[in-house]
Amino acid sequence: MFDLQGRWLSSIREIRQHADRVALGLMEGVGCQDWTVWSVDVRDAAGRPVLLRAFTAVRVGGTSA
Repeated sequence: MFDLQGRWLSSIREIRQHADRVALGLMEGVGCQDWTVWSVDVRDAAGRPVLLRAFTAVRVGGTSA
């Protein structure tokens, strides 16, 4: 899945929080799956990597997904 529109976020903390929300939304929407190989790949406007966030690193209710 790709977000081709993107959005402006001013700090790595905001980027990480948004990546976590995206991952949680996908996990909740798709149902039970093995998320160990899924990640959110965040790129800047030029396509350079900014953050790679594994779904398993996302906190769900205070514990890892």
